[in-house]
Amino acid sequence: MALATKTERRPSIAAVVWRSTVGKKAVMAVTGAVMLLYLVVHMLANLKIFFGPEEFNGYAHWLRTIGEPFLRYEWFLWFARAGLLASVVLHGVAAYQLTRRDRAARPVAYTHRRARTDYATRTMRWGGVILALFVVWHVLDLTTGTVNPNGEPGRPYENVVATFGTWYGNVIYCVAMLAVGLHVRHGLLSAGRTLGAVGARSARAVRVTSEALALVLTAGFLSVPLAVMTGVVN
Repeated sequence: MALATKTERRPSIAAVVWRSTVGKKAVMAVTGAVMLLYLVVHMLANLKIFFGPEEFNGYAHWLRTIGEPFLRYEWFLWFARAGLLASVVLHGVAAYQLTRRDRAARPVAYTHRRARTDYATRTMRWGGVILALFVVWHVLDLTTGTVNPNGEPGRPYENVVATFGTWYGNVIYCVAMLAVGLHVRHGLLSAGRTLGAVGARSARAVRVTSEALALVLTAGFLSVPLAVMTGVVN
């Protein structure tokens, strides 16, 4: 008599969602929204540099004291960083797996290339790579100070000025912020379609919104290095 096989364990709901194409697209949309919210808040915070070192450094100190005394110094900031890192990793892994799944589904290339779609896909892919590398640089530059030769611990205003006082700091930052703009422009519309928020009537409005938001974010982020380079901030 054959031995009875054990009951197979059913995969969790999270595993089922993650394995599906729709689930991966939803993960990309949600994590993209988290990162977009972070970008908006971060851009607005960066603009505080135009009000002088006291306000900019005061804001940086306030971030490190959020939640006290329940949380210890900088705990909230590290929780936020961990959440953002998780979003970046999930977003990137889902994008990579969806690309491989898409290629496996159509091993033979299309006879007529869809130029506009291919451009958007390439922009998202390489923009994501550039931004991932920039995040590493940004942490080493303004968080740990490893690659900022003139940086001083506990003086964020002075560290920003020191960063944009170098040609390579400006080039790296400006290229990354242009990539941010292109990524937001294509990503917001794609996320809206994935979540079912974009229909035939709303497509134009979402496209205009994504382009306007991308322009505002890019201009806001680039205003800081430009201000340092022109002496407006010193």
